[in-house]
Amino acid sequence: MSSPPHPVAAPAPTHYENFPVASWLCPPHLRAPIAAIYGFARTADDIADEGEAGAAERLDDLRAFRAELAAAARGAASSARWPEVFAPLAHAMRSFALPEPLLADLLSAFMQDIEKTRDGRGYADRPELLDYCRRSANPIGRLLLHLYGVDDARALAQSDAICSALQLINFWQDLSVDLPRGRFYLPHADSAAHGLTASDFEDFRPLGAAAPPPAAIALIADEVAWARALMNEGAPLVHRLPGRAGWELRLVVQGGLRILDKIEALGCDSFSRRPTIGKSDAALLAWRALRMRRQSPAMKSFPR
Repeated sequence: MSSPPHPVAAPAPTHYENFPVASWLCPPHLRAPIAAIYGFARTADDIADEGEAGAAERLDDLRAFRAELAAAARGAASSARWPEVFAPLAHAMRSFALPEPLLADLLSAFMQDIEKTRDGRGYADRPELLDYCRRSANPIGRLLLHLYGVDDARALAQSDAICSALQLINFWQDLSVDLPRGRFYLPHADSAAHGLTASDFEDFRPLGAAAPPPAAIALIADEVAWARALMNEGAPLVHRLPGRAGWELRLVVQGGLRILDKIEALGCDSFSRRPTIGKSDAALLAWRALRMRRQSPAMKSFPR
């Protein structure tokens, strides 16, 4: 699975490594519940994705994890299996009324990832992939908005757009990692529009084995444009969040857009190389975050 909600400084293809835990921009009173959400998401993601367990064992473990979540929501004691996860999560659920369905959606996405991407089916089209994003990424944004007390429909829709964009950006960023592992997230309909099928990507799955054909480059250019439009649709949310939260989100948005810039700078060949953001990008991200203005959802990204 590829699903970091926060790609601002993504050093490796881990999924919740860049979640904004204990950031200096995070209000101190929210650091504990945010860390609890992080611990829950990261542990579940590791169950789904790390180690040598087979698919059946991973699914069984995620079902047990789901049962622990239900117990935490009821206020029941956690088992001895994941106390470091569910003790702080149960406290956060009680103290901040964290919605159980959003946490359960994450587990649903992890289970789907095991069942769908590893049997060769992949995703038929963009709506189907966005439904996956709805459960794999959007709950993170909604949980954070819940902590900040923001719950109107427009803000939630903008948060969903940002989180889905971040998920898509991670997919297009991680092609050189995911394809060799048999993970195919490119929508089949988009591939077909460029005369490609999933099997066409097998020849250049190993890093550097072969140059991707022009049709594949054009496909990624389209996917990058889709992700950019979705991010710009959600970007006005940065003006709705108070203080530190708004600045945190500005950097998240600009970090995602910067990854797209870097994919385009590679000629949209993220099949051969995984673009990342490093310390050298910090000043540019800060400048772009500072200059974000109240604009229409169709606002353009900053010059590169």
